Amino acid sequence: MNIDVLLTNGQVYNSYLKKFVAGNIAVSGDRFSYVGTDALPIAPQRTIDLAGQYVIPGLIDCHMHIESTMCAPRTFMNGAARNGVTTLIAEPHEIANVFGLVGIRALMQTTQNGPCDVRIAIPSSVPSTNAALETAGAAIENDDVEALMHMEQVICLGEVMDCRSVLADAHSKTNRLIRQIQHGRPDFSIEGHCPRFVGWELAQLLYRGIRSDHTDQSMEGLAARAANGMFIQLQEKTLKKEFLDYLMENRLSGRFALVTDDTMPDDFVRRGQLNHLVQRSIELGLAPEEAIYAATYAPAQHMGLRDKGAIAPGRIADFVVLSDLRAFAIESVWRAGAQVFARGAAWEEPERDTSFPAHFYHSVHLSPRTAEDFVLRAPIREGTALCRILAVQEHTTFVAEERAELPVRGGVIDWESSPYSLACVFERHGKNGGCGMALVGGTALTCGAAATTYAHDSHNLLVLGQTAADMQTAANTVIEAQGGFVAVRDGSVEAFAPLPIAGILSDRPLPILGEQIAGVRRALTDCGYRHDNVIMSLSTLSLPVSPYFKLTDKGIIDVKKGAVTPLILEVRG
Repeated sequence: MNIDVLLTNGQVYNSYLKKFVAGNIAVSGDRFSYVGTDALPIAPQRTIDLAGQYVIPGLIDCHMHIESTMCAPRTFMNGAARNGVTTLIAEPHEIANVFGLVGIRALMQTTQNGPCDVRIAIPSSVPSTNAALETAGAAIENDDVEALMHMEQVICLGEVMDCRSVLADAHSKTNRLIRQIQHGRPDFSIEGHCPRFVGWELAQLLYRGIRSDHTDQSMEGLAARAANGMFIQLQEKTLKKEFLDYLMENRLSGRFALVTDDTMPDDFVRRGQLNHLVQRSIELGLAPEEAIYAATYAPAQHMGLRDKGAIAPGRIADFVVLSDLRAFAIESVWRAGAQVFARGAAWEEPERDTSFPAHFYHSVHLSPRTAEDFVLRAPIREGTALCRILAVQEHTTFVAEERAELPVRGGVIDWESSPYSLACVFERHGKNGGCGMALVGGTALTCGAAATTYAHDSHNLLVLGQTAADMQTAANTVIEAQGGFVAVRDGSVEAFAPLPIAGILSDRPLPILGEQIAGVRRALTDCGYRHDNVIMSLSTLSLPVSPYFKLTDKGIIDVKKGAVTPLILEVRG
């Protein structure tokens, strides 16, 4: 055995004792070979004096979506490594909604030999509901799951989103996929997406094999999950002091992990990735040793990564050197015994990402939109129409229902004279040319328009605006670029982030993409959109598994009922 690197005089995090211990670390090949203070019988090839700096295991993000950052995978990995993340459990249901198994394979291929170890969660809900409620570009079926679950990079069944079908129909597609995994890969975790389920319903989801949840919860929901043995994944919106206090008071260390789920590219550039949640949890009062545990050892154990999450002999040598523990100041990052980042290193990326097959850059199958596409017709010539309004809410992606009466002139609802925006979802995969329409109020736009193909989860073209002219400009800007996120005002493009890879990913370096999305965010805010995260709020307006009302190419979806519901409730001639 050789000792390739000996790091001396460090404060080394011990995952088993959950504390820092002064000592040295020997790395042989891709693994730790010794941790302690003894004199070693083998001379190291290289010695690094840490001078008292802290060493922790590489961070493990056990629930995230690369595509949610709108970054190409290689770009994402470079950014993650700079932030101390060495292992990612990526659930690629976004690209699967566009290209199916082919999309997953292509994404997996681009993650090979990068600065992070990327493991794949099999998407369990592609599409997120069914063909009656939305049109996706592809679907993941039993044969696809069979192919995926035997691949070396694949580690679990990804978040089960359509919990209503799990509860309502024992023979639903999702239940079939769960049983397939339980039979073929009983070692796999089955991940959950269970917003607001408690009591009998939560018990039945656990009974069927769903073992984790990362969604927004009340204290009641958190306590119910903890008491029933569900592994809790805290993303930023559920990273609350009262939750952390509850978990610590009830000695639930090891039963929860910090996860990012979705990271906006401008946030990625500005504040980092999983490291931001570690630092934030420390600020909220969690001991640094507990925060590190929740981002390293706990997720490793949950995902069955027995050789990760700890600095100990025989474990893979993924680790981070910190000069300041509470500030989480990263000096260097090591992946499998090799240094992948050092403080002060320049951001080096190709000008364009060309790692995907050529047809991935031509996936928006829509002709240019015309003014006619934004006409909202009524079944009467003159009078009024009582309409359902989708009310965007400022502090959640849940969309409520309101009602309003609008004038009808010449068979057309005069929405442009109302305080409401028109939303349209155009099917863009070349399947049926469908279009769903809704009126949107609440804290959404008060002027201008926006359009995007980054519209969860089917990624059709979503257009929202206060005037038909601005909507047309926004839609056609995205169509011409083969995907993107744009804000338009008074006929001019205010900000634009092209997303030409599958209509959901940028081909540009992260700093450029971050600036583009920050510009879109500012433009939408200037146009009156009020939300904690305007990008996510708009893009999930078309997600038919997120309460309570959403819009797809099939029309307005009543999420609780799992059914299309009408825009026009009543007309008066």
